[in-house]
Amino acid sequence: MNFMNLMNYNLSMLSSSPCTLYLVRHGETLWNAKKVLQGHTDIPLNATGEAQARARGESLKDIHFDAVYSSDLIRAKRTAEIITLERNLAITTTQALRERNFGTLEGKHSDVHNVYLLNLLAHYNSHPELKEAQLETNDRIIARVFTFLREISIAHQGESVLVASHGGVIRQVLIHLGFAVESQLPAGSIQNTAYIKLACDGVDFWIMNTVGIELAKE
Repeated sequence: MNFMNLMNYNLSMLSSSPCTLYLVRHGETLWNAKKVLQGHTDIPLNATGEAQARARGESLKDIHFDAVYSSDLIRAKRTAEIITLERNLAITTTQALRERNFGTLEGKHSDVHNVYLLNLLAHYNSHPELKEAQLETNDRIIARVFTFLREISIAHQGESVLVASHGGVIRQVLIHLGFAVESQLPAGSIQNTAYIKLACDGVDFWIMNTVGIELAKE
């Protein structure tokens, strides 16, 4: 395919119906309940988390999903499995949807994961202690997540897709799209199984609705 044909092909793709994405946070885990930083640590849902996922599945029962994608971490994948139970849909997992890598802070109490830490992350380069802890930056999260969401939006034009991920990912999506700023999304503002309903044409995103997300007053 030559350049002009490729360009026309891409333009025709973008002019088609957008994809509708339901970006859902996983259910509760034991570490959530204990307020411990999880990051890439693979912690399963607890009984409360399983019940939350069933309730979210019930609330979305009338939505026809054409495909399901999930973080490869078990808490997200299990949430996707429960939500789509009996729908006969395969779940595609990917590292691109993982939670922020908290590096050496994983497994520590989330007293450190408050507005102070979020503000530090927003000014990562000015705080060498964050680099030493090997925390993943906001920019890296945004790059991997938005690249993946654009790819699946092109693959599923005009369709509805469930995407199971994590609170930190949802936080960065909301901030990057101008829905909120860091200080409006402190720990606890994005409930387990909260979700964003997004439309994407393969390039641009539109927030259509949010459920289970409460912005703090500045």
